[in-house]
Amino acid sequence: MASVFRFVRALLPVFFGALLLLATPAQAQKQKIKVKGGASASYPAAEGFDAAGSDAKAIAIADRAMREMGGYENWKNARYFAWSFFGGQYQIWDKYTGDFHWEKDTLVANYNLNTKQGKVYSRGQDISASPTGQKVLERMTGIWINNSYWLLMPFKLKDSGVTLTYKGEGKTMDGATADVLQMTFKEVGVTPQNRYEILVNRANGLVEEWAYFAKATDEQPGFRRRWNEYTKQGNLLLAAGRSDAKPSRLDNIAQLQTLPEGIMTSTTPVTKPK
Repeated sequence: MASVFRFVRALLPVFFGALLLLATPAQAQKQKIKVKGGASASYPAAEGFDAAGSDAKAIAIADRAMREMGGYENWKNARYFAWSFFGGQYQIWDKYTGDFHWEKDTLVANYNLNTKQGKVYSRGQDISASPTGQKVLERMTGIWINNSYWLLMPFKLKDSGVTLTYKGEGKTMDGATADVLQMTFKEVGVTPQNRYEILVNRANGLVEEWAYFAKATDEQPGFRRRWNEYTKQGNLLLAAGRSDAKPSRLDNIAQLQTLPEGIMTSTTPVTKPK
């Protein structure tokens, strides 16, 4: 089990702002699912987004990216996100309730991101009170922050604490003309000193590349990777390709509105929903 914690400590530091405002199932059922929206539709920024310090052009590009990925209403209404993360982790997040089901090898954790309460199991046996179980529970919020950002970053361009600026025209590693956005952060998240460059393909409006800078002042990125291999999951487009990461993609991605009963409280690894 020590390898689990070595892996968690080795996770690349990433930013993920305050927990998403979680809609209740009843609220979502009252809203009609819409696809994209108008050609110039904007979506509401999260409370605390640095609108004053952000560029209008950058915000417009972020709005288009949201539309091309399925639209703000579909993002707001989406409930369950499931995916495998590098290193053998698999998780399902309930965006309505904050419940988070996480698996690695024989370990399973069922945790709530709002209450910070949960249980940890090994081969189906409750080990929550053990030192190993306590360490897993202490890391759950950080694991969710990291792993979900690697899946959902393009939906987070107007999050709380984000300053979004336009850096001009660029080229992706594949030679496509792109608009370069810069994300910096104001006293939010676990690593507010980070900076990102986001390359948005000018032809299709989708994020197709990202670069990570450990410090906002760094001239060279810690990595530059593709963000590609989009597929439709539910009413959203989600990307699996991550270029030279090892492995090079996120697998078992699914966005669902319902799950088989008991899956979020299972004490053993589950059959991955599709």
